[in-house]
Amino acid sequence: MSKAAESRFSFYPFKDQLVSFAFVLPAVAIFVVFYIYPFFEIFSLSLHEWNGISLMRTFIGLQNFMNLMRDSLWWGSVGHAAYITILALTLQNALAFGLALACDQKIKFRNVYHIIFFIPPVLSEIVVGLIWTWILYSGMQGGQHIGFLNYMFHAVGLDSWIHSWLSDPKTALTCIAVVHCWKGFGWGFVMLLAGLQTIDKQLYEVAEIDGAGWWGTFWNVTIPMMMPVILVVVILTILGSMQAFVLILAMVSQGLVNHTDVPVTRILSSMTETNQFGYACAQGIIFALILITVSFGMKIISSRVKPA
Repeated sequence: MSKAAESRFSFYPFKDQLVSFAFVLPAVAIFVVFYIYPFFEIFSLSLHEWNGISLMRTFIGLQNFMNLMRDSLWWGSVGHAAYITILALTLQNALAFGLALACDQKIKFRNVYHIIFFIPPVLSEIVVGLIWTWILYSGMQGGQHIGFLNYMFHAVGLDSWIHSWLSDPKTALTCIAVVHCWKGFGWGFVMLLAGLQTIDKQLYEVAEIDGAGWWGTFWNVTIPMMMPVILVVVILTILGSMQAFVLILAMVSQGLVNHTDVPVTRILSSMTETNQFGYACAQGIIFALILITVSFGMKIISSRVKPA
């Protein structure tokens, strides 16, 4: 083979790599411009005292982070988000898994159920928040309860159950968490149902031949085969619940109050109420580190869990 031919053939791998890089470059550019650069800019702002308007920034080093470590309102908001997340991991995912198991059976109108159960997740959080605010409303007009839930309690003679659901610090956060679970269970339902439908039915037949009952089949076949999907649902539930925000703004009157604060609302409060944009950036970085730590922890767990 001539040298010209050899040089021509040796160029082809480089050309293929160049074409591949050309396809990837737009995505890389978008990631750098909208993720990497903003992160470094936010970190730079977290080291300054800035009101968000003035061009002047006062460098204060790690003072914002030191103040954040002593901020009881901030860590209280993290606790509130953790509470919502725990309810979502248990109540929301248990409901999603139970409905997925039911719809995986040969029942009538199961395709209709698929649509019905997926309606809440596609609704706007503002719409959901306003609807549930009306349901849980505790006000009265003309001697009658306006809120649907309290009205129904009064109608059936359960006046002792009437309560200021969203105004009482003891119940407000739980109500928000329950509404969050109601809105989000459809995502887990779809993913878990898809996972159930990929399980080889012959495994169930073998378990039945071996004399395994419903519980034995569920524990020894369904759970091990579903574990990768369950872990993905758990990770998405944690990330989604920790970042709950719009639903809280829609449901809680007067915007942000301490007993329903979550990290995102605290960040917003630092920017809009006290004009501490540097402090808000420090809050954002700490919150991001919390989410990244949780995500990597779940990733390590998922990499070690394999289906049976």
